[in-house]
Amino acid sequence: MASPVRYTITPGNPAAHLFDVTLTISDPDPEGQCFILPAWIPGSYMIREFARHIVTLRATSNGLPIDCQKIAKARWQCAPAGAALTLSYEVYAWDLSVRAAHLDESHGFFNGTSVFLLPVGREQSPCEVEILRPVGKRFVDWQIATALSQTPALARPAGQNRPNTPAYPTPDPSSASGGRAGDGGAGISSISPKQFGTFHAANYDELIDHPVEMGTFTHATFDACGVTHHIAITGRHRADMARLCADLKKICEYQIRLFEPETAKAPMLEYWFLIMAVGDGYGGLEHRASTALICNRDDLPSAQEKKVSIGYRRFLGLASHEYFHTWNVKRIKPAVFVPYDLTRENYTRQLWFFEGFTSYYDDLVLARTSLIEPLAYLELIAETIGRVTSQSGRTKQSVAESSFDAWVKYYRQDENSPNAIVSYYQKGAMVGLALDLTIRHGTAGAKSLDDVMRALWTDYGRKGIGVAENALETFAEKITGLDLKTFFMEAVYGTADLDLATLLNTVAIDVAWKIPGKTKDDDPVPATIGAKIGAEPNSDAKLVQVFDGGAAQLAGLSAGDVVVAVDGLRVSAVSLEKRLRSYAVGATVVLTAFRRDELMAFQVTLQAHPAHLCLLTMQDTPINAKARRNAWLQAV
Repeated sequence: MASPVRYTITPGNPAAHLFDVTLTISDPDPEGQCFILPAWIPGSYMIREFARHIVTLRATSNGLPIDCQKIAKARWQCAPAGAALTLSYEVYAWDLSVRAAHLDESHGFFNGTSVFLLPVGREQSPCEVEILRPVGKRFVDWQIATALSQTPALARPAGQNRPNTPAYPTPDPSSASGGRAGDGGAGISSISPKQFGTFHAANYDELIDHPVEMGTFTHATFDACGVTHHIAITGRHRADMARLCADLKKICEYQIRLFEPETAKAPMLEYWFLIMAVGDGYGGLEHRASTALICNRDDLPSAQEKKVSIGYRRFLGLASHEYFHTWNVKRIKPAVFVPYDLTRENYTRQLWFFEGFTSYYDDLVLARTSLIEPLAYLELIAETIGRVTSQSGRTKQSVAESSFDAWVKYYRQDENSPNAIVSYYQKGAMVGLALDLTIRHGTAGAKSLDDVMRALWTDYGRKGIGVAENALETFAEKITGLDLKTFFMEAVYGTADLDLATLLNTVAIDVAWKIPGKTKDDDPVPATIGAKIGAEPNSDAKLVQVFDGGAAQLAGLSAGDVVVAVDGLRVSAVSLEKRLRSYAVGATVVLTAFRRDELMAFQVTLQAHPAHLCLLTMQDTPINAKARRNAWLQAV
């Protein structure tokens, strides 16, 4: 067996946001060892060029310098070394997101893809990582939050932290590593976070799939189906930790039982929610035994709040989404991701399923666990439907095309994106809803999308087999016994709107459309120029996006134009909308705007505001349709 690759990482200069990293291999390639750093991180489909953050790099062997040249944007070639080879390098870490690395005197966070160089040819070698505390008295209370194991890979039970293994041993809930907190297994932890020291991974893929948080975070644990789940919150907050544990426990246990209804066995020995609480932020990234989340601190539940606020609902949906990825994309994954090639784009047309269906289930789980009321869930569905339907990009790009183009379009959106693309998250969630209702209706309730997801876990995820392109469609037909070819051709590979009104009617739900700003039937239809206006208070009325066929586009206005007056009267970002509402649909107004530094005038004929707000309401009858609705929205 190959000798381990040994890393050391230290927050060497937190004030300058620099991690110090060393990498040592005892038996480098005798012809000269090559090293690479990933260009992207799984779950975020964009080339991010993490190598640009390496500040300095040098190589030594037996204390003597070894020539090491950068030969490509993320590749280094070292001269032959007669003995062990060590790389020492600095990584700049000032990306406050879930994707890269961040370090200051309050905390440190990193994903392995940002900091750990890979010796080429040693992808399957075991890895050993020593994580050191920064020097100084102010850091003596820092601890570690990560699912990375402190048990050597060879000494671990089979399957621990491995992505695709049929059997997953369950820890003893009474043991130190699997212990339970109070409050029925949900509450402030009596289990300490991990300490600085040596961690282990079976290979490089496992190493980079365990983000690390370090600092003085709030820590709590809860038990879900015999597995200890940790919550570590960094940043100032006033979260009700007992409530947060109890609510996340419901989500996690439901999802575990969704995929393993007979055994309720989770595919990991522990799980960590690494949460960064900030003033304004939102995002998450999935990993095999953890997730990194960033959220608005006010979205976390406070002890004074007894209801689920809109912000807390948003946070729970995010946590549910990333946890669902534990199965869907981390273990049930596209064939092109087995294994990942982290040096270049890995194209697939299946993100509508792996991301979109995860987006479908994230809020559905909140309803099925009674964390939100059914009506609140319908509001969330309606928001998604309205958001997709209001953008003309849905008529030009299918969700299959959107998946393939994620690398160059979805993650690189610009002012024309609403006119050119469709979100495989949002439209994919609508496809998931439509497919679920189609299966339930076509099988008279005998089957559902849940059955398809469980079967994918059994046939692909547990076995570590990647899902080939176009295999999802035939697999769904096999599991349900339905002919779904037309459905997939239209919903996934076509650009026509889904007939959700008919499908929702099968579960006693009506669909209606409302014009924004029109509260009563006899209210006049508000006028619009068909553009998104910058929303900063007291700022100029800058056109952020100009929509296809809208009054602004037809008059010649463009994204980036700054409207300063309507019919000779000055306007701001706030007053422009109000001013336009004083005109009737069909009126022609003069908009004066700056384009760059040139003042221009545009004759704009105002249009009627489209009815793009979706409303979903529950029917009272018939009884059998209500029963189908309950079977869909309630936990099974």
